[in-house]
Amino acid sequence: MNIQIFGTKKSADTRKAERFFKERGIKFQYVNLDEKGLSKGELASVKQAVGGLDAMIDENAKDKNALALLKYIAEEDKEEKLLECQQLLKQPIVRNGKKATVGYQPDVWKVWE
Repeated sequence: MNIQIFGTKKSADTRKAERFFKERGIKFQYVNLDEKGLSKGELASVKQAVGGLDAMIDENAKDKNALALLKYIAEEDKEEKLLECQQLLKQPIVRNGKKATVGYQPDVWKVWE
């Protein structure tokens, strides 16, 4: 397995995901979204794995202005806006090769083991 966890230290779900993999002795790479965000290719890969950009957007994000803008801009511009405002993404984003999840989903991760 090649696990990557994208998130922030402030996110409780990200910390729970880290704990999930540590408890099972599964090595992972942690990527802090505050320091280094998803690349365009990584975003596209996760988008395909989870069923589209809408599944990746955190409706409870603190930046309500950016969230509102994201709802009303053209579909083809949403991906670019999400790359700029990655704080709008659900956390954690967990990747395992071509597979990915957004949010805390231990039931899915158990199947990966």
